[in-house]
Amino acid sequence: MSITDRRTLLQTAAGLPLLAAAPGSAFAQSAAPAPAAKPEAPKDVTRKLASYIVNAKYEDLPANVRKEGVRTILNWVGVAIGGSHHETVDIAASALGPFSGPPQASLFGRHERFDIMNAAFINGVSSHIFDYDDTHLKTIIHPAGPVASAIFAHAEMQPVSGKEFLNALVLGVEVECRIGNAVYPNHYDVGWHITGTAGVFGAAAAMGKLLKLNEQQMTWALGLAASQPVGLRESFGSMNKSFNPGRAASNGIFAAILASKNYTSSDGMIEAKRGWANTISTKQDYTEIVSDLGKRYESALNTYKPFACGIVMHPSIDAAVQLRNEFHLTADQIDHIDLKVHPLVLELTGKKTPREGLEGKFSIYHAVAVAIVEGAGGEKQFSNRAVNDPTIVALRAKVNPVVTPGVEPAQVDMTIVLKDGRSLHKYIEKAIGSVEVPMTDAMLETKFSDLADGILSAQAIRKSMDACWQIETLASAADIVKLSVAG
Repeated sequence: MSITDRRTLLQTAAGLPLLAAAPGSAFAQSAAPAPAAKPEAPKDVTRKLASYIVNAKYEDLPANVRKEGVRTILNWVGVAIGGSHHETVDIAASALGPFSGPPQASLFGRHERFDIMNAAFINGVSSHIFDYDDTHLKTIIHPAGPVASAIFAHAEMQPVSGKEFLNALVLGVEVECRIGNAVYPNHYDVGWHITGTAGVFGAAAAMGKLLKLNEQQMTWALGLAASQPVGLRESFGSMNKSFNPGRAASNGIFAAILASKNYTSSDGMIEAKRGWANTISTKQDYTEIVSDLGKRYESALNTYKPFACGIVMHPSIDAAVQLRNEFHLTADQIDHIDLKVHPLVLELTGKKTPREGLEGKFSIYHAVAVAIVEGAGGEKQFSNRAVNDPTIVALRAKVNPVVTPGVEPAQVDMTIVLKDGRSLHKYIEKAIGSVEVPMTDAMLETKFSDLADGILSAQAIRKSMDACWQIETLASAADIVKLSVAG
């Protein structure tokens, strides 16, 4: 075998591209042709996005976008209060307390106050620890965590009207979801946690809007956000997962504040050859970022979880609960449960033997079993108690998910075979909580109340929810925070 052949074989086996040789070298005659050049990226993507953020007004928002923004705020406040006393938040507050600056901002559901950087981080952790927060289904981004955590902290330090706040929130969600669209799914598939990596742009944009940055400063803020991608999917099932939206929130504040003082960055940090999109993804669709700005709203597509776990398990929980209730099923009646699912279900939620509640949120086996046994998929169903319940543990061994061509991530085809020979079937095209089958306002209030129960009084819960619904009338968005902390 010649040197050239050996070189080609080694490169192929290693998964490396065939490299062109220098003219006149021993490899020159057999070198592979250079790959075709990638199409030139649109120019000024970062600046065009910055210009839109700076000039977008509350009055420009369509009614449906404003309504979805209000629902996003209500849902986020509920999950932030609900997660506020989880062990993860206790640890974060204890660890960071000695290093916090002045007490500028509150922690939802708690009594402590921190500087805005640390308050935003801890509230971001709290809002995500139950995996119960909002979801942009096209990218699996949880949009409110990075954005709301940042600007609620800021609103306590500097007066912000409810309308200003809502406009900033919608813009932040819009920015992170559009940037997510540009690189999903390739960026996510390689292992990045897109809520953190795209969320930092949303936090920077929303914070920059409230700081009234000019176009150049906003361009720098987005550039500084691009330098701070955070979050890897390996963290799923641990406390580290909720670190990602929390850190994206504080990183976004950091970027906007620096930019407000004219701390510079490249003007093309999103689209440049060695910028964010080209560095962390093999897919770059810049039209998703800049096309139809102010006309097409990704923020109008936000959804809210009825179940406190990974979104790809929702169709299966929906199907299991429906069959349980329709046929009054109990675990001892079941021989086995077959699921036809999309590959993402096993990729993201394939943990067969979760030992802790956080792991249960990424176990399709547990999710289906607990839905049959308890008829629900709320936070109590993904607790340490639930994942170690003997009846649930026994039933999850009978759950058989099979990756099936043609089944989409939002779908499931479930068959429950009973010991008496009966076969029960349920196909879910779109689960409750999807864009097509959204949670109602009443459902969101029930979810909020359940999460806040035991943390706030019933009267305080009602006042907090009312303030969220009425945010557009508030002189100060910080009123929501005041009504959402522990006495």
